[in-house]
Amino acid sequence: QVQLVESGGGLVQAGGSLRLSCAASGRTFSSGNMAWFRQAPGKGRELVASIRSDSGSTIYPDSVKGRFTISRDNAKNTVYLQMNSLKPEDTAIYLCAARTVVTGPWAYWGQGTQVTVSS
Repeated sequence: QVQLVESGGGLVQAGGSLRLSCAASGRTFSSGNMAWFRQAPGKGRELVASIRSDSGSTIYPDSVKGRFTISRDNAKNTVYLQMNSLKPEDTAIYLCAARTVVTGPWAYWGQGTQVTVSS
């Protein structure tokens, strides 16, 4: 059984930093990619960062580019999201996701971790 478990969320002041972790168990994602999404109240789910398992190439939307960094430790089967210069609009539940094919559906999801940025 595949599990993705996020940790590292919390309350931080605007301008601060947090690092989220997502530990995968049950299988390794040596192909495909892993990603972080977020969902704020009343809004749709938004991709904030993804990383390919084979090349390590990353993708960010403009809203977080230059502030967020995704990375992975293949030995630990863990992906991280370093978030700097946080803004109140970054407040959301952050979810880890994984897929085994780069262009396939996001088949695996974590439960999410709350990030709250106060002004």
